[in-house]
Amino acid sequence: MTATVTRWNSSLLRSSRTMALGTIVSRATGFVRMVVLAAAVGNLALAEAYNVANVLPNIIYELLLGGVLTSVVVPLLLAATKRDEEAGVAAAGEVFAQQLLTLVALVLGAATVLAVLAAPWIIDVYGGGGRQQELAVSFARFFLPQILFLGLGAMFGAVLNSRGRFAAPMWVPVLNNLVVIATLLVFLVEARGQGRDILELTTAELLTLGVGTTAGIVVQTAALIPSLQATGFRLRPRIGLPMADLRRAGRLAGWVLVYVAANQVALLVVVKLAKAAGQAGGGGHGVGYSAYLYAFTIFSLPHAIVAVSIITALLPRMSRASLEGRLDRLGDDLAGGLRLAGVLVVPAAWALFALGPLIGTVIYGHGRVSSADARSIGQVLAGFAIGLVPFSAFQFQLRAFYAQGDTRTPALVNIAVNAVNIVAALLLYAALPPPEQVIGLAVAYSSSYMVGVALTSRLITRRLRLPHETHVLRTYVRLGVAGALGSVAALVVALPLQAALGRGPLGAGVALALALPVGAFAYVVVARRMRVPEVAHLALLLPAGLDPRRRTR
Repeated sequence: MTATVTRWNSSLLRSSRTMALGTIVSRATGFVRMVVLAAAVGNLALAEAYNVANVLPNIIYELLLGGVLTSVVVPLLLAATKRDEEAGVAAAGEVFAQQLLTLVALVLGAATVLAVLAAPWIIDVYGGGGRQQELAVSFARFFLPQILFLGLGAMFGAVLNSRGRFAAPMWVPVLNNLVVIATLLVFLVEARGQGRDILELTTAELLTLGVGTTAGIVVQTAALIPSLQATGFRLRPRIGLPMADLRRAGRLAGWVLVYVAANQVALLVVVKLAKAAGQAGGGGHGVGYSAYLYAFTIFSLPHAIVAVSIITALLPRMSRASLEGRLDRLGDDLAGGLRLAGVLVVPAAWALFALGPLIGTVIYGHGRVSSADARSIGQVLAGFAIGLVPFSAFQFQLRAFYAQGDTRTPALVNIAVNAVNIVAALLLYAALPPPEQVIGLAVAYSSSYMVGVALTSRLITRRLRLPHETHVLRTYVRLGVAGALGSVAALVVALPLQAALGRGPLGAGVALALALPVGAFAYVVVARRMRVPEVAHLALLLPAGLDPRRRTR
């Protein structure tokens, strides 16, 4: 058994498996949600109004505090806990967490009220016009209260992670998805056979979509409270965050806000270009911002299941290593996490690239979305797949900076990443015809993270003086070769089957069901022949995997 797995203690791997299982169930229900959403609001104008309005709470939340809460709060909580422990304070870190939670609630509560009042102007920034824009404003007024609950949920999750509890934050999105699925099914029943323009929603239909979608976020947040109470944490308002802590939090938060602002500027450009592509493309469902969003949802799945699970378990560990001055241990954890995540992320990228149109057809080719439009969504997915590996590695490396309390370096690198995204998006949009413009936007996104990971790799290896960077690169090259051969094997099976059975969801589904196992088998065989040790430890990331302590004996 290699030193890599021996170094990774069983509690870390067990946490990663638990989170991965929660994320799998969450993403599975999220896929069902997207399928039902496409079937329910598949009309291009209605889908654009709903999806643009529904992304606004996330945009505003991220601009205000979202990036801060997901990147620097855990290190801050751990530092406060360490300080209290050294001072002999009971319930170490609890007062600081209560003060920070109260501040977040006050800031986001005020922001939510202002955002709801400003909904027409916010929607106007993202374009539209006519009845589509009016409907988007109506949706936005229902959706913008999610800002407060997104912030509270992120704070609850950070407190749980800092106390070694990782499962609940990964599982509660399932409840959100179930609530929204139920909402969309009710809407489908209400709107069936109305024989009218789908943009002319009745009051009941608008309330169903508006209230039901936001209720999912509320339920998701409230579901974390029992887990918090189980750790002994008391939910109570506490004003008066000490000025020294406030200054430190503000110093870290300032650069994170620069990071987030760069993301949102790029997102604004992409949304406008994607909406314009949808209008120029004649209103098909395979173009426009909704196609971009649907493809991105699938693209993010492998990263969310594997990489996020490992990153979440590693961040407290890397933060403690940084507090103790153990940069060697921080580097070991980063290198080991990258290699372990790559075992699944690399072949997933190849599979999404090679089989994207089939995957899009199976998932989205139902209801109001035709098979041709679903294949177009799959082609957008293939454009995103090019950037899956660099995107995932980039997120890993950012956490190594955050663990050291450095938010400046990620912010500066991210400005470059988003500049590349914007320039590439504008160039590809101008160069490609309307049917391919959204694919070009996905390729632009991928190219930006290729630049980003090149920059962060150089910076982090210098910072940590990593002895393992060549081992990581060697592992990824071998995994890339194995993934390429696995995807070729999958295509050899899939293409004849689809030609025989047709290009609809049935033919694509049968082709995928038979091709994916063949491709996976070929990938594992080649990777093991190329002596990639992490492939042998794949079971340790799965719920049914053996206890690592037993495997290392």
